[in-house]
Amino acid sequence: MRIIAISGSLRAESMNARVLHACAAVAPPGIEVLVYEKIGELPHFNPDLDFEGAPAPPPVAELRALVDGAQGLLISTPEYAHGVPGTLKNALDWLVSTDVLGAKPIVLLNASASGGGHALAALTETLRTMGADVLTQASLLTPFLKKKLVGPDVDPEVAAALGPPLDALATYRRL
Repeated sequence: MRIIAISGSLRAESMNARVLHACAAVAPPGIEVLVYEKIGELPHFNPDLDFEGAPAPPPVAELRALVDGAQGLLISTPEYAHGVPGTLKNALDWLVSTDVLGAKPIVLLNASASGGGHALAALTETLRTMGADVLTQASLLTPFLKKKLVGPDVDPEVAAALGPPLDALATYRRL
């Protein structure tokens, strides 16, 4: 099973990216977590470039193919001014005209020490509008502590917390 993990942050030392890399490190056998790290390379969304029959810009085509080929997604994002960062919203806007998110399970993670409830609520609404199945019961909305996401090894407490969201994606069955 392939899971695509997307961070809404562009920061080099992003806690959101770190938690996704931790997911990749602790994923059980049979689950591959691929962390998408090219969100900053996507062009600004322009509906004039995204019409039926138009070739997608290469970075957009790559993202669409990755998401289409995945069985689920993990998204971890910071919150900026009570909202979703523009880079993440831009990536989602490029997916709107496709059905690559249709019926896919998505787990949301919160790696921001200050919380992120507003962004996660907005993100949930956007994803559900796009046809995705946000697994709110499996999402981790409690912030991870920065000190637990440092270094190459995954803290045992973090690894234990990431187990249930990964299991939820692995055992997902749409009703």
